[in-house]
Amino acid sequence: MTHDFTFGRYKSSVHIEKDIPELASILAAMKPDRVILVCDTNTAELAEGVKGGVDAAVCVLPAGESAKTWQSVEKILRAAGEAGLGRDGALVAVGGGVVSDLSAFAASVYKRGAGLVIVTTTLLGMVDAALGGKTGFDMFGIKNFAGTFYPARHVYMPLAALGTLPSREWRSGLAELIKTLMLDDSFYAEETRRQLLALKGALTGGSAPPPITEAAATLIDRSAAVKGRIAQNDPEERGGERMLLNLGHTFAHALESAAGLGRLSHGEAVAWGLSRACALGEELGVTPPERAEAVRAVLEELGYETGAPHPALADREAFMRALKDDKKKMEGLFRFVVPSQSGACLVTIDSDSLGLIEETAGLE
Repeated sequence: MTHDFTFGRYKSSVHIEKDIPELASILAAMKPDRVILVCDTNTAELAEGVKGGVDAAVCVLPAGESAKTWQSVEKILRAAGEAGLGRDGALVAVGGGVVSDLSAFAASVYKRGAGLVIVTTTLLGMVDAALGGKTGFDMFGIKNFAGTFYPARHVYMPLAALGTLPSREWRSGLAELIKTLMLDDSFYAEETRRQLLALKGALTGGSAPPPITEAAATLIDRSAAVKGRIAQNDPEERGGERMLLNLGHTFAHALESAAGLGRLSHGEAVAWGLSRACALGEELGVTPPERAEAVRAVLEELGYETGAPHPALADREAFMRALKDDKKKMEGLFRFVVPSQSGACLVTIDSDSLGLIEETAGLE
């Protein structure tokens, strides 16, 4: 399955395939002068498999959200420079969302723009980080404080990699998958509900058996089509349509920051953020109660936390501070994406109404 998208002046091809690609075939599609592979300690062995017999440098980063820092970006840039990479060279990222975000940012600033290929190895990467061109890293305790827009020329989504994922990685990615599908009315169809619940076995421990990864392929393909269509129409989030991909994320990012970056997986925070976005939308009369209930029911059946406050939300001040630093805030207005009668819509809250947000997050 292949999708071709155009994000502004960048063309990006998404390849959903069974097997993990080899560097030789990747290079045939791009023909860069030199390449460097970027991975983390979790995917270093996999990156060597991708490398095969091709002569290419490998930059190995620490694993996890705590490594999503400027220091990691600097390490990639230094490795690229030492490898003699030119602007017509390429960085090939092999890993999940952290590796994708860091590699993409580094490629966007390396000699004002080097080639970029992402081989995404997690469900979260496939349905979120790898597609659409958002890059970034954490600073000052704020999630994705710094970033650019820089789509990969090619994104490979090898389904074989999903069979190796631990349950927590499935839980993280599945929440983002639900978020994207919520932007399409088909999410509320019984068939989609059955397909999502069929993945429940992957969330309960151990690695996912092949039937589950095969079942995920249909949902991943649909998610890529939905996200790609939205991002194409608003590639740098200047209009308003791409903002819809932040459904639940204002709450989620504030929770991640307040809990301590890395304590919760991104998807765990997003699942809670989706439930809070539903609650806010209901309170504002934007989200139909039956849609809010359908979302909460799926999240709860999959074992996500939906109540308020979240058990990890012990620091009210940190939550509100992160909320006030949210990069989606404009002209003093707090912006939230909530489910609507058809997909989702943007709502704004002024500083005088923050009590409503505190109530929705369970802080009062």
